[in-house]
Amino acid sequence: MADLTLPRGTADFLARHGWGGAIVTPLAGDASFRRYFRVRDAERRAILMDAPPPHEDPRPFLSVASWLCERGFAAPAIHGADPDAGLVLLEDFGDERMRETVDAAPAAGVAHYEAAVDLLVDLARHPAGPFSIYDRAALQREAALLTEWYCPAVRLNVDVAGYVSAWDEVLGHALTDAPVTVLRDYHAENLMLVGPERRLGLLDFQDALAGHPAYDLVSLLQDARRDVEPSVEAAMLARYRAATGAGDDFMAAYHVLGVQRNAKIVGIFTRLWRRDGKERYPTLCPRVWAYLERGLSQPVLAPVAAWFDANIPPEKRGDPKVLAG
Repeated sequence: MADLTLPRGTADFLARHGWGGAIVTPLAGDASFRRYFRVRDAERRAILMDAPPPHEDPRPFLSVASWLCERGFAAPAIHGADPDAGLVLLEDFGDERMRETVDAAPAAGVAHYEAAVDLLVDLARHPAGPFSIYDRAALQREAALLTEWYCPAVRLNVDVAGYVSAWDEVLGHALTDAPVTVLRDYHAENLMLVGPERRLGLLDFQDALAGHPAYDLVSLLQDARRDVEPSVEAAMLARYRAATGAGDDFMAAYHVLGVQRNAKIVGIFTRLWRRDGKERYPTLCPRVWAYLERGLSQPVLAPVAAWFDANIPPEKRGDPKVLAG
């Protein structure tokens, strides 16, 4: 349920930016501490983002939005910001998400996946922005979320040192000397269809890093929140490779980052349930496990697959809340 309480200082903030007296109504939140509100003033509409300190800092969002807009990508325009208060007034992209549009018409929805892939092709043509490097240490920290949260939740005592060593053997495939901007949460629920031309609008990119271009493709095509048919994944991979000339090294990175990302997500979704009381997220884990197991079948993941076989039996791979009993 959306929190109906307006952030402190909302009225003064809106008045300072020319939206005094506007009507403010809550929207659905996300997995973070951020909240969102729609702001209406006659025919004008905007989105108020509440990123409350100390839990959130809107400055990275503002920085990445500026970088994207300067290069012609559809990030929301910023109408006003007070980073110290955690308040940002954004362009309103409307309510039409790619997720619901594709779910309603899966066959026609392939065109939206093509557009999303083409956006990543365009993004890969630009050198990475001034963001932190998505390096081996960052990838290891993320992969560790599975052993930190999921394994204890399902009562497994696992070989953590062996897990780190297995990842060390394969993560070299996921590193690159030519990094691009990686948005990191690029999937159908974060892509809006904007305006009459239904251009793809970008959301939830505040954690952008400079890393391998395969990462966002994995995020799109192994979507934790909706099933992506293997045939669609294969067709979109072929489209990306045809446009970029990506070869076997790219596919090795795609498989490694797929398993890394999905292991991370299983850990994050477990944490959202155990620590934050968000009951929806464990139910998404079986889908993520299916992607993960498919990736583990790839030869490049052999060391990681061996660790999973030795430490997490098949009957312990699923919804952590159910498995916790």
